[in-house]
Amino acid sequence: MTGHALPAVAEALYAQAKRGITTMLPSDDAAWVGRELASRFGLPTWQMAMTATDANRFILRFARHLTGRNKVLVFDYCYHGTVDETLAVIGPNGIQISRPGNIGAAFDLALTTTVVPFNDIAALEAALATGEIACVLAEPALTNIGIVMPDPDFHTALRQLTRQYGTLLAIDETHTICVGPGGATRAWELQPDLFVIGKPIGGGMPVAAYGMTDEVAARLAPLLGDEAVDVSGVGGTLSGNALAMAAVRATMSNALRDEDFALATPLAQRWAAGVKGVIDDHRLDWHVQQLGCRAEYWFCPPPRNGGEAAAASDLELDAFMHLWALNRGVLLTPFHNMALFSPHHSEHDVDVHSNVFGDAVGALLA
Repeated sequence: MTGHALPAVAEALYAQAKRGITTMLPSDDAAWVGRELASRFGLPTWQMAMTATDANRFILRFARHLTGRNKVLVFDYCYHGTVDETLAVIGPNGIQISRPGNIGAAFDLALTTTVVPFNDIAALEAALATGEIACVLAEPALTNIGIVMPDPDFHTALRQLTRQYGTLLAIDETHTICVGPGGATRAWELQPDLFVIGKPIGGGMPVAAYGMTDEVAARLAPLLGDEAVDVSGVGGTLSGNALAMAAVRATMSNALRDEDFALATPLAQRWAAGVKGVIDDHRLDWHVQQLGCRAEYWFCPPPRNGGEAAAASDLELDAFMHLWALNRGVLLTPFHNMALFSPHHSEHDVDVHSNVFGDAVGALLA
């Protein structure tokens, strides 16, 4: 979303590397980054991590500590990196299972995790009503099983129900920062207790951040002020290192701004329109979804949850579409059939893809 090898980021990394990569102390950049994150996403207190996976792990530890509950609730086919508690899906007959591909699972997910379908408010309430859930960890829209959009009332219900049952709400915007400079949280007026943002804010440098409300920060203060916090399982030597902070400051000063999305989002709209035109012309039972500067097509009608999207996955067809495009000068993202636009793309780039996509579908149907 920022583009590759941004000069401002490269220059900031070079300048900071000469001064020191990690100091295990705050930098001037850290203060600037904290203020910028608070301004964009609306939460006042921030900590840094190296990856969004780590940030998600840390906030789940905080949630279990604050609530005295053991379980996290996630949505079927969500994406929160490699967090153990989130690698679960709803299997055959509605039974929760480890997600396929989850190598060497560390523990029985039934002890730590509850999975419900995205957009299923009744299932959400039933799970929260057990009183077992410390935290709901949610993407504003599902983004790693195609793009699955929330129903109009879903986030309102999610916030109301988590408050009703004393469960913390964590929003992970590592992917949905594509919606705008403040992500879906600002654009859709979400009100999380905890918030995670990952790799985009570093412009390619490994870094992440997690934020929290004043209330959560105040409740955590005694824990964080205790000398035993050094072995809490939260943080790490390189979290907030000087090189990463320089990258975040340079990225957020020169990319992911209103003016950048004003260029990139219309390109995603144009890309989606081009794909939809081909789908409609051939009367295919496919759909294309656009979320800010991100767009993706999937081989089914628009799903309401991850299970429906997963059922339409076709790895062989994915591979064909990618290879066809690659051989004609179009490199899609290396997973799914997704385009992620930056201000450095052009309408010509989009139109080349539309033509290549149309030819691929024509060859499939010939």
